[in-house]
Amino acid sequence: MRRLVLLGGGYGNMRILLRLLPDNFPEDVQITLVDRTPFHSLKTEFYALAAGTTPEKEIRVSFPENEKLSTVYGEITKIDLENKVILLDNGTKVEYDDLVIGLGCEDNYHGVPGAKEFSYGIQTMANSRITYNGLAGLPSGSTVGIVGAGLSGIELASELRESRADLKIKLFDRGPRILKDFPERLSKYVKKWFDNHDVEVIAESNITKVEEHVLYNHEEKIELDAVVWTAGIQPVQVVRETGLELDHGRVAITQYMNVPNDEHVYVVGDCAASQFGPSAQLAEEQAELIVKVLKLRWSDQPLPEKMPEIKLKGFMGALGKKQGFVYLADTTVTGRIARLMKSGLLWMYKRHNG
Repeated sequence: MRRLVLLGGGYGNMRILLRLLPDNFPEDVQITLVDRTPFHSLKTEFYALAAGTTPEKEIRVSFPENEKLSTVYGEITKIDLENKVILLDNGTKVEYDDLVIGLGCEDNYHGVPGAKEFSYGIQTMANSRITYNGLAGLPSGSTVGIVGAGLSGIELASELRESRADLKIKLFDRGPRILKDFPERLSKYVKKWFDNHDVEVIAESNITKVEEHVLYNHEEKIELDAVVWTAGIQPVQVVRETGLELDHGRVAITQYMNVPNDEHVYVVGDCAASQFGPSAQLAEEQAELIVKVLKLRWSDQPLPEKMPEIKLKGFMGALGKKQGFVYLADTTVTGRIARLMKSGLLWMYKRHNG
C-alpha cells in the first residue's frame, strides 16, 4: 500500500482531499491527514474571531470521512525527510511514501525587538482566541495598535471597530497608501472607510521596537494598551528546521510542486514559494497542480514538460459586516455588494467542504 501523508488540514490539503476522495485515486493508495486539531479552520476569518464578531464554531469545517482516509491528531515535532517519517509530540510516528507539507505559517517579526513578546497575533485559531481575550478585556477608551495594513490588518481593524466602538484604533501601514499595489480607487475607498469610522491610518511607518504598552514608529514613542502584529509571515518552525531550500523566505519548489531533489515531497500553501502572496486561493490552485502530478506519477505516466501557470482571479476583503471590496479580473467592486460577494463565497466554500 502506497502511503500519501498530508501535513496540515489547511486550504491546500482540503482541496487535495476534495479532488481525491471518495475514489478518485488508485486502490493501492492510503491517505493520512495529520493536524493538531480535529477540524479544518477557516483562516481567512480569524480576524473576525479575534475581533469578537464571529463565534469559533462558524469558522470550523469538519474533515471528510472515508475508509481510505486516516486522521492523526497531534503537534508535529519533526519532519524526518531522510527516514520518511513524521514525529508527533505524543510519540506517534507516521511513515510516508509521498508527503504534502501544508503546515502554514507563523508571524515574522523581522527582528523587531519585543514584537514577539509584546504583541498579539491571528495566524492560528489558538492565537486568535488569545487575541480575542486580550482585546475584549480592554477597558473603554483603550488604544489598540495594529501593525501591518495588508488584508489581515485591514479586516481586523474594521471588524474591531464594529465590535468595540469605544476603542481607539491605530493602523500602521509601511507603504505610502493602503493596498498600494492595487488601483488607487480601491485604496481611497478603504482609507475613506477608516476616516469615517475613526480608525487612524499611519502611513510610511517603520516599527523599530515594541515594549509592554509601548510601540516605536521610527523614533516616535507611542503608548498603546495592546498591539496586534499582522506584518509578515514565515513558514512554521518545524518546516524551517527541515533544512529545505528557501526562496525569499518560503520553501523552494519546482514547477511540479515538489521540493528540488525529492519528487516525493510536495509543499502547498503559505510555506511554499510563489510569485504571489500567500492566500487561500493560491493554496487551492497549488493543490490542483499537486493532484495532477500525483495521479501521473502514481500511474507511471510522464509529466508535461511545462505545467500550467497559476492564475489568480483576484481578492476580496471585508470592512466590517456591511461593507467590503473586491478586485476581480481588473475590476473593482466596493460597498455592500462586495461584502455580499465575500459572504457568498464563504457560504459556498463551507457547503462544498463541510
